[in-house]
Amino acid sequence: MIRDLDKRGGRSGVVPTDKDLSAEDIGRITDRVREILAQGGGAAPAGALLPPDKVAKLIDHTLLKPEATAEEIEKLCREAVQYGFFAVCVNAVWVPKVKALVRGTPVKVCAVVGFPLGAQAPEIKLLEARRALREGAQEIDMVINIGALKSKDDRIVARDIRGVVEVCNEARALCKVIIETSLLNDEEKVRACELAMKAGAHYVKTSTGFSKGGATVEDIRLMARTVAPRKLGVKASGGVRTYADLMKMVEAGATRVGSSNSVNILQEATQMAGKR
Repeated sequence: MIRDLDKRGGRSGVVPTDKDLSAEDIGRITDRVREILAQGGGAAPAGALLPPDKVAKLIDHTLLKPEATAEEIEKLCREAVQYGFFAVCVNAVWVPKVKALVRGTPVKVCAVVGFPLGAQAPEIKLLEARRALREGAQEIDMVINIGALKSKDDRIVARDIRGVVEVCNEARALCKVIIETSLLNDEEKVRACELAMKAGAHYVKTSTGFSKGGATVEDIRLMARTVAPRKLGVKASGGVRTYADLMKMVEAGATRVGSSNSVNILQEATQMAGKR
């Protein structure tokens, strides 16, 4: 279970610095990174096939390409409602339209923030998230400051995440933290997950789908093992295009999957269910 949300956080639009990581915090995170990497990763057990309704509830039906049209967004929402996907994930500019299109259905509205590079100032991401939430988003997928992570500036990374987490908590919304695994080594992947946990995030997510690569089984295993103590969710995104892809991610520890090929995945799941 994902841990309960709370309501901490201010409303000033300024990311607080009084909660910055201490030297002791950074030391503990470094020790934890070493511990996780020393554990290694075993093979994920193969599980039973998931029925189509359960597959649908794992999926964020996604359309993030910059050239997406209003007609394509409408189609995305119709499909999400028809097939029962958990959420629709879009660029924040489409949130009001998506909210109107899925109103009265269980489908959640998810918006991306700091997308796709994560290179905005923390205050900009905070304001972007706040506006998306005010307009109807119920989940925020934010991109971390990747350059700060690779520069080992843990305080900046944590502050960046915390600002968005706190406005999400105010709105009783989920915050998923995109770490862009294809740009990181294993030590950086674990450190990014540790910082996301420390900052209060609710999920960690592999990828934007706009970089060098997407989700891999190995990365999902590593991320799931890292965040297990805090029971964070793990979202696999980027390159998940078939039912077989989805099942590999779920067996490795993913609790949510982002895909633009969701309808085909669900159709494959339905076909597999019919063969049993």
